[in-house]
Amino acid sequence: MCGRYAASRKPEDLAGLFEVDKWDPTETLAPDYNVAPTKDVPVVLDRPVRDSGSPEPVRQLRTLRWGLVPSWAKTPEGGARLINARSETVLEKPSFRRAVAARRCIVPADGYYEWVTAHDERRLEEEGRRKRPRKQPYFVTPADGSVFAMAGIYEFWRDRSLPEDHPKAWWATCSVLTTAAETGDLAGYAGHGPRSLADIHPRMPLMLTPDRWDAWLDPAVTDPDSVGGLLAAPPEGLLRAYPVGTAVSDVRNNGPLLVEELAAPEEETLF
Repeated sequence: MCGRYAASRKPEDLAGLFEVDKWDPTETLAPDYNVAPTKDVPVVLDRPVRDSGSPEPVRQLRTLRWGLVPSWAKTPEGGARLINARSETVLEKPSFRRAVAARRCIVPADGYYEWVTAHDERRLEEEGRRKRPRKQPYFVTPADGSVFAMAGIYEFWRDRSLPEDHPKAWWATCSVLTTAAETGDLAGYAGHGPRSLADIHPRMPLMLTPDRWDAWLDPAVTDPDSVGGLLAAPPEGLLRAYPVGTAVSDVRNNGPLLVEELAAPEEETLF
């Protein structure tokens, strides 16, 4: 699951990092430390430039709406629910299979947030006792400080109620692929807190290491077997996780303080 993440890098930094050839400064987004579904997000993709007269794909930094709307959808309302696509079934699901075959992108992030329910609250829930669960947010990020390149797919949806030249006639939306969470020790694990990502949540975004970026973005790779080979999970041990303040739980909050590491979880009963 990936339902909230941070993306604070400047567009010029992302352009250099991903060797982008084209990006529009008017699409620049402010740093966002609390990215939520339906927000506009930066993505990297390879496709021909519209009206350029050339069919050759060009690496671009674009702004898309997070929450994929399939091209055949009658309305866009369901997009907020399609923020994630399971890598194990993405080649089969009608909402995703056409996009993953030819419209793959990278969704750059600093890292993502996940919430853990306190152990004593889990026990109370299992015993059937009603009590609002307390949850501690964790931030998961590359241990070396590099970009978290999340595998994504994107789609275009045409609003038939508007004329072709209307600025809102076309929606460009995306979804983040997920995979089974790592069960090995987190980088820097010191014997306390969650030992692995699986201790935090059973799912995680599918992270792409730099050696896989070009193949993932290549729109010429459409064969299901070849695409399936790109869906392998990354090596374990590249990520670390640490507790952050509960302010991130309110999507209205933003700023670098949201990713500031706490010395210990706010909920001391955890782990």
